[in-house]
Amino acid sequence: MHLITFRDHFSSLFQSAATDLARSKLAPGAATPGTEDPHIDAATRIASLWNDRQPVPAMAPAGIAQDVWDCSKQGFELMQAAAAGNTAQVTQLQQADAFSACDPNWVKDILNYVTFLAKNGMRDAIPYIRAAKISPVPIAMPAPVAGSPVKVGIIGDWGTGTQTAINVLEQLAAHQPDVLIHLGDIYYSGTPTECRDNFQAIIDRVFNRKVTPIPVFTLSGNHDMYSGGEGYYGLLQSLNPPQTRQTASFFCLRDAANIWQFIGMDTGLHDDDPFNVDTVLTYLEPDEEAWIVDRLAEFSGRTILLSHHPLFSALSQIGPRAADGSLDPVNPNLAKSFAKFKAAAKQEIAAWFWGHEHAFTVYETYAGLARGRCLGNGAIPVPASAAANAPVAGLKAVPPFKNIVLPVTPAGVYATGFAILTLDANAGCEADYYQELAVTPIYSEKI
Repeated sequence: MHLITFRDHFSSLFQSAATDLARSKLAPGAATPGTEDPHIDAATRIASLWNDRQPVPAMAPAGIAQDVWDCSKQGFELMQAAAAGNTAQVTQLQQADAFSACDPNWVKDILNYVTFLAKNGMRDAIPYIRAAKISPVPIAMPAPVAGSPVKVGIIGDWGTGTQTAINVLEQLAAHQPDVLIHLGDIYYSGTPTECRDNFQAIIDRVFNRKVTPIPVFTLSGNHDMYSGGEGYYGLLQSLNPPQTRQTASFFCLRDAANIWQFIGMDTGLHDDDPFNVDTVLTYLEPDEEAWIVDRLAEFSGRTILLSHHPLFSALSQIGPRAADGSLDPVNPNLAKSFAKFKAAAKQEIAAWFWGHEHAFTVYETYAGLARGRCLGNGAIPVPASAAANAPVAGLKAVPPFKNIVLPVTPAGVYATGFAILTLDANAGCEADYYQELAVTPIYSEKI
């Protein structure tokens, strides 16, 4: 099982269309295929060429049938023409497809996915919900009491719909969490179909939510916004019943005993530049930041922060290089927000969990944060040929982290995983980190 993603709305929507076509040939409820499907493989290779700003050759590359390549190439050209408003070329390509060996649904899928783009071919406007429109009253979660702790499951970059994702969620569900939190990214572009098939349908089935309606919360990742957020914001309306409904892309969960609160932030809204992904410095909307400050200032218990993007990283580039070629590992925008959060909080912020990087990383204290944790290894396969835990070259300072190397699966990729946080009535928290090949944690800590 291979699944390759790109930080580009256009490429991601094209992959979504190809995956939609592949899924249409499978039985209802089947796992979403990856590049083992020839149509998805062809679309992924074309998307890779597009991201590298290379032309798409007429001759199929090794391993792909020429007719599959031709159809995929024509579909990509059709998507480009439709996005640019070139009706003459759209008509020409539609006629060419009508007399080809391509699946007739391919054109329909392409033209359907173009509707998620604005007229200039960029991603459509996102229906972000402002702080003034949501309640300042936190969403209630179960309170830990003596002898009955609360379990919170956390997983990141999980929404692929693949068999790997299903297997990982089944393993997480075996721990019987009281709350499930997803750190964002439903692939490839967060369309309504993907949010339904790759996310909600699988969670509902695995947790049997018709019988046990575990509350589920999900953050806004960059992939969730590539279709303009239509699928993501629709998902929020159907994911939980009214009493636990997530009403915006940011939230606060708090137990009735005021022992713990979890604050989710929207860092996906401003990750929107597909050709400068290494230099994007995402940030929080000012009114969202102020809303979070208020939640911290009014709360006397312990707080865990959640986001899709990291505050800092040792493993990927954050922001542009300085004139001397060096890199700052910290996102200065999120660092400014974090300084305000620390000033408002009555206790030290216990931890900050993020995803985005498809890795599991446990950082030592850094940038004023006691515990930064990356949990982006929920479902995306990372080839074991990739160097494990290799810091980015040129960092001004490498954020210190524990050298925990995930085991390699028989498929030759690093194991995926999740976290279970067990909260007790004495404000204690046991964090256990699991990977798919074992039933015992790969790492545990007290938070």
